[in-house]
Amino acid sequence: MLYAIVDIETTGGHASANGITEVAINIHDGNQIVETYTTLINPKREIPDYITALTGIDNAMLVNAPTFDDVALQIYQLLNDKVFVAHNVNFDYSFLKHHLSYAGYDLQCRKLCTVRLSRKLLPGKTSYSLGKLCSALQIPIQNRHRAGGDADATSILFNMLLEADQEGVIAEMLKKTSKEQVLPPHLDKKVILKLPNQPGVYYFKDNKGKIVYVGKAKDLKKRVTSHFTGNKPNRQRQDFLRTIYNVDYVVCGTELMALILEANEIKRLWPENNRAMKRYEHKYDLYVFEDQNGYLRLAIDKHKKNNKALQSFNNLLEGYNFLNQLVDKYQLCARLCYLQKTATKCTAHENGQCFGACSGIETVAIYNKRLNNALLEIQNMQPSFALVDEGRKDEEFSCLIVEKGKFYGMGYFTDKTYLSDGLAPIKENLSTYQSNSYILNLILNHAEQHPQKLYKL
Repeated sequence: MLYAIVDIETTGGHASANGITEVAINIHDGNQIVETYTTLINPKREIPDYITALTGIDNAMLVNAPTFDDVALQIYQLLNDKVFVAHNVNFDYSFLKHHLSYAGYDLQCRKLCTVRLSRKLLPGKTSYSLGKLCSALQIPIQNRHRAGGDADATSILFNMLLEADQEGVIAEMLKKTSKEQVLPPHLDKKVILKLPNQPGVYYFKDNKGKIVYVGKAKDLKKRVTSHFTGNKPNRQRQDFLRTIYNVDYVVCGTELMALILEANEIKRLWPENNRAMKRYEHKYDLYVFEDQNGYLRLAIDKHKKNNKALQSFNNLLEGYNFLNQLVDKYQLCARLCYLQKTATKCTAHENGQCFGACSGIETVAIYNKRLNNALLEIQNMQPSFALVDEGRKDEEFSCLIVEKGKFYGMGYFTDKTYLSDGLAPIKENLSTYQSNSYILNLILNHAEQHPQKLYKL
């Protein structure tokens, strides 16, 4: 078996927007290096100052260097059919696979990560970065942060790992069924093996235990593992994978409960890598307030976090249609409901649909009585029910409560007789969660699709 021990230098941290400036490849036959290759590469772009400060490679050094296309065939032939070995292998592999694909070559190699191998075979080190690990093992590094120097140091480290492997760890990692090399370099495979094949919410944590991402899953093990498959070269993915040191999780009875818990946890924890759900809020709400003259007024306005809404809507038209129906049914004043803003006279009053509240003709008491009837209808429209479904284990079932159109909470029971005793005893045994229109819509859609799980309260 031949190994290609690789190190590269680049213009930045992700392949899709950066070039390669240097490549070093040491071909190793399992005992020693049998061939070496190193070359500077002109990335056809400026080298950032911080890269020059780190590597010593500047623009002048690369003017007469070959482009990647010039050396792509030679690099491909060196790597093809070898085991690709590198310190943080997914970084080097993603760059070379990406740039080789643009040159017309499809790189497909088994991979070994010397970070992961070192954690298994040389445990107990304070750091597994190449520099600190080599210092601890007294491995000399010539030309640190240059491809040739780092590849040579990685080759010496690889020799040590081969000698330390008395139980076939490397052979196990290279099995097609292992999938270990797709994992982030700092994530222990044992963490993945412990994940259950159940619905739930998972938490990716960095080296300090801080949660950097929250996700939901129908199958926790399959979903978490799916994050690490493929070799996408974009910056967001590469940076994300480097931050993952551990995975924690919470098992849920159903995928719906996992969705709800995920939404709440993202709002509570605000992880840096969760983006889509951070932006979600219902856009418009229906509010009621009392004006200076004592008239109750309804208004559609943009969602305000700290204001209590009567009803929520996904868009302005939906809100206005709902309010127009109330105005027609209860003969409310269109001007007092901000549905008529330009006319000096109330057109509804002229048409006999308004009794003059906007001009002071109709008294506060009479008008507010009709508007309170409208508020009562809104309140009565809000459903109260329980959704009963599978639990986390066979002898358990789950319960979600919606009360007056708001999601109240969810939890688990072993005795369904609770449901016949009304809301109070059920609520005592539930964990409460924030409600928003996203969560409520999830629950309402699920209830509509699975009416057999619905218990009216």
